[in-house]
Amino acid sequence: MTIVILRIGHRPERDQRVTTHVGLTSRALGADGMLLASDDKGVINSLEEVTQRWGGDFFARSVESWKREINNWQSGGGKVVHLTMYGQNLPDVIDEISIEESIMIVVGAEKVPPDVYHKADWNVAVGSQPHSEIAGLAVFLDRLHAKRGLDPLKKEMPGGNLKITPCERGKIVTEV
Repeated sequence: MTIVILRIGHRPERDQRVTTHVGLTSRALGADGMLLASDDKGVINSLEEVTQRWGGDFFARSVESWKREINNWQSGGGKVVHLTMYGQNLPDVIDEISIEESIMIVVGAEKVPPDVYHKADWNVAVGSQPHSEIAGLAVFLDRLHAKRGLDPLKKEMPGGNLKITPCERGKIVTEV
């Protein structure tokens, strides 16, 4: 399964921390990469540095047009999931989504343009209350992988210089 996050509406002067956390959550929970529909080298560099230090094949890059990315994804046979409070309830559509092999997950920052709702194959609500896009993404990815019998939290990430060893108390970080 290929999973790519498309972050739209990012405002460099305001959203750097949240967008970086969207990328970190995506990486930790099994996405292959993140496309940022904005030119923010700081976010891209941060995600690339984490991948270099901690391993894995996660990519992050800026794109010029979110519309073009969605159109290209769908023309290649991929499906688009837009995470929104106003969509179908996640438990009602996760079975259908989980059988797809190529998924783009759209995560908005500021108000999402109506075109996104029309272009998406699914508009999915993770709960019906206001919450963080990071929390919505995390819950969605966890449920998606669980339906496929996978646990990204146990996945080893090849490469990298650092590794955490689970322990009851304290912190054990090893240089590889």
